[in-house]
Amino acid sequence: MTELVYEQPLNEKIRSYLRLEYLDKQLQSNLSHDHQHRCFYPLFSLCELSERCDYRNEILKDIERHLLQLNKWQELDSADHQQINIYINALTQAREHLQKPERFGSQLKQDRFISALRQRFGMPGACCNFDLPQLHFWLSKPWEEKQQDYRAWIAHFEPLLTPIALLLQLTRSTAHYDNAIAHAGFYQGDSAQALALVRVKVDAAHGCYPTISGHKNRFAIHFVQFEHQRHSDRSIDFLLATCA
Repeated sequence: MTELVYEQPLNEKIRSYLRLEYLDKQLQSNLSHDHQHRCFYPLFSLCELSERCDYRNEILKDIERHLLQLNKWQELDSADHQQINIYINALTQAREHLQKPERFGSQLKQDRFISALRQRFGMPGACCNFDLPQLHFWLSKPWEEKQQDYRAWIAHFEPLLTPIALLLQLTRSTAHYDNAIAHAGFYQGDSAQALALVRVKVDAAHGCYPTISGHKNRFAIHFVQFEHQRHSDRSIDFLLATCA
């Protein structure tokens, strides 16, 4: 049995966080394996997103909000004080790294090799060696050297990506999975509390995937048959978590 997890953000902030987390996972994968020129796609996507929007203030507000909540939980006798302290220390350290004034990844603009690649990468088939001989040279380096270069490039974004990973981890921890049934492939839910994220875990054996829509207080889930690309008329058992 293969259970797949689908997530739907219910506000723009969480939507941005999930995109950045997705890119972070690709960056880490490229540190583990030599993906040749493909390693630059998540790096350049991250450069573009961080240039388009400064996430610093939003992240700092979220860190303060979570630190306030964690300190309240620390006063409860039933709380896991050791785990709470780990989160408090990690968030406090992440907050300190966010205090630096420079924009994330701004120093990469001064890197002539990276700048040359960014200008060409959006063009179809532009990674040929006659278009980018400097890339052809870099790809011929030993993997250990390329890995060291790549680690240095993504280090510019660690002050951004580290707190986002912590904040999403805390957001997901606000809700456990409960059993749910989508009758005739449809499920609708609501909440008096403002929600940030809907998580659906479903067995791939059902042969369908969920499309999720909604806002902070209400959401709807439609299950679509993959083979026929149409709404399922069967009842689907799945697991549901609604995170605040």
